Amino acid sequence: MKNKVHCHIESSHHSEDFKALMKNRLSRIEGQIRGINRMIQEDVYCDEILNQMAAVQSALVSAGEKLLDAHIKNCVVEQIQGGRVEVVDELMTTIKRLIR
Repeated sequence: MKNKVHCHIESSHHSEDFKALMKNRLSRIEGQIRGINRMIQEDVYCDEILNQMAAVQSALVSAGEKLLDAHIKNCVVEQIQGGRVEVVDELMTTIKRLIR
């Protein structure tokens, strides 16, 4: 099953499979965040909370990598093929933000 994404200058059109994949990942992250909030309210040991926070960060990075992969392989390529080479500068700005 290929996660085909079609992007245009100001929007993108993701396949239903890709949307479902991202929705599932983000829903799990949302659940982890709720769990962390509950842990704080229940005075759970800080180390356990920090470990959960690290797991959330890792999950967000992983979801971001999936989206970035789709963006480069589909959106950026499509725009370059259409003559909009300035998308490379936009991509570099996005990558710099992600690695900070």
